[in-house]
Amino acid sequence: MFMSWVQMLLFVSLLFPTSVQSEIRHYSFTVVLKNTTRLCATKPIVTVNGKFPGPTLYAREDDNVLVNVTNLIKDNVTIHWHGVKQLRTGWSDGPAYITQCPIQPGRSYLYNFTLTGQRGTLLWHAHISWLRSTMHGAIVILPKKGVPYPFPKPDKQKVIVLGEWWKADAEAVINEALQTGVAPNVSDAHTINGHTGPVPNCSYG
Repeated sequence: MFMSWVQMLLFVSLLFPTSVQSEIRHYSFTVVLKNTTRLCATKPIVTVNGKFPGPTLYAREDDNVLVNVTNLIKDNVTIHWHGVKQLRTGWSDGPAYITQCPIQPGRSYLYNFTLTGQRGTLLWHAHISWLRSTMHGAIVILPKKGVPYPFPKPDKQKVIVLGEWWKADAEAVINEALQTGVAPNVSDAHTINGHTGPVPNCSYG
């Protein structure tokens, strides 16, 4: 006795149940200037949502990620999702003038990509000039629901973003280097999650 195609599909689905559906993760990034104090000096820096480092993106393997970026500064902006495999979504990769036109002041752009076959911690950062010095953050890609980590579950997880800090405007530093042909001035400090550490006789490090 032959099975109908409906019976056949039902039989196959029982043998091979569908995996957990991936989700769509929505994020809203607003690029703004924010006065920030480090090493006893205050200067305006480019941030996402007023945070330094910027917000951490959380998603699961195979999730679709949508990030709407609105540019409220005077400079053009793009964001590169460092390490993300842009499979058929090269226009969301972020290098300015290569895979996309920059987001002009007052404009928005929707990044749309899928985290296909990836898990772990990656980095996002601005990909035009030296805006990345303050405009960056982490991407945490968790395993699919029901899929364990390939190691014992840790007691606690903490995102740590390492960076650098210049007392001078970072754009001025790179522009001077390009004009003179020498290496940019070294940073005044390294940062851990945006902080330089305590400084004597200073209210904030």
